[in-house]
Amino acid sequence: MMNDGETGAAPVYLVFGATGGIGSSLCHRLSARGARLAIAARDGDRLKALAGAVDAISYPLDATHLDEVDACVRGVVQTFGRLDGIANCIGSLLLKPAHLTTEEEWASTLAANLTTAFAIVRSGARAMLSSGGSIVLVSSAAARVGLANHEAIAAAKAGVIGLVLSAAASYAPRGIRVNCVAPGLVRTPLASRLISSEAALKASAALHAIGRIGEPEDVAAAIEWFLSADQSWVTGQVLGVDGGLASVRPR
Repeated sequence: MMNDGETGAAPVYLVFGATGGIGSSLCHRLSARGARLAIAARDGDRLKALAGAVDAISYPLDATHLDEVDACVRGVVQTFGRLDGIANCIGSLLLKPAHLTTEEEWASTLAANLTTAFAIVRSGARAMLSSGGSIVLVSSAAARVGLANHEAIAAAKAGVIGLVLSAAASYAPRGIRVNCVAPGLVRTPLASRLISSEAALKASAALHAIGRIGEPEDVAAAIEWFLSADQSWVTGQVLGVDGGLASVRPR
């Protein structure tokens, strides 16, 4: 059982983008450790099924709308009486050079990756001002190393890193920790077209020094680590969970 140090009660976590590959893996991990869960995503049917599997309350919503995120966070606090941590696993993947990216694609990439992150920091911080807690966002290795045809997603995910650093500074005196993970390519439905053939998978794996692409569990484990109250002295950190993509060059 995962317990809070002060009250002995199981901590309460809210996961946005819960039905995605990384989000669902995180929910199963947290549930297995005895946490009390609230989950949010756009697809109500998939969300309902996941909620049943991990014993969570669910909030179908569009997290690009700040008022919907506000209402969700308020609802969680009203239901459980507390909120110990939030993870944002929402994201998108656009691989295009800037000159081929449309205005709509640019706007949707920013909304899915940066607006949702800001909305969650904004609402989460308000809920944790008096109690402290943990906020974990997801950036990308593409924000830390130049990768061709990643301009829009790299810009959005670099914005997430800037948000993490500033929010960590703002809220540290309140006991709110803000961190993020920066994954490489992970085997999720979002990335399925990039690894649809054996040749494509082999080429993608070769970019990572470890010699393979990531699995959802790899990233979920890191998010879970950041969420835990055991990491009470860790804030403002960007953890590369990327098989070495952003920092190591394989031979």
